[in-house]
Amino acid sequence: MQSLLADLTSGDDARAEQAVAALAKLGESVLPALLELTHSEEADTRWWAVCALSASPHTRTRDLLLLLSDPAPEVRAAAALALCSHPGEEAVDSLVHTLRDRDALTAGLAGNALVKIGTPSVPRLLEVMNEAQTSVRILALRALSEISDHRAIPIMMKCLNNENESAVVQYWAQQGLERLGLDMVYIKV
Repeated sequence: MQSLLADLTSGDDARAEQAVAALAKLGESVLPALLELTHSEEADTRWWAVCALSASPHTRTRDLLLLLSDPAPEVRAAAALALCSHPGEEAVDSLVHTLRDRDALTAGLAGNALVKIGTPSVPRLLEVMNEAQTSVRILALRALSEISDHRAIPIMMKCLNNENESAVVQYWAQQGLERLGLDMVYIKV
């Protein structure tokens, strides 16, 4: 295992990629060492540790949550992507917070992870729709659209019928309503 960890942190991307696959096959025993690497001073080492954690079927959702607030945007993005592979309801609050990340890739990946979690994400996403700025609301509504939960219908209708709403928000509202089978929208006259 030590030689694989050395390959993972070698700075050689080809060796690190091979190490990720091999480490995933070692099972749960490698998790403590990978979690220790997530505390490295080097962002590259933390990034590769997150990649290895993502590849392991034994990684728990909670192992990835603190990494969503890593100082390096590439590590935050890797953690959000890893949560797509290891979705768990306990990640909802952290991922909703990450929708506000200053790095657009990280924020978008957080939205993808919320979609993977599915319906447990809906109540918090609905809260975001009432309080957040437009860029965050776009990500939240995209996630709601892809989750296709009927609880989102009122907010989708509200967004669609608001002429002052962002065109992108209106687009995702329309997509969500179509996914829910509500292609025909009735408007009060």
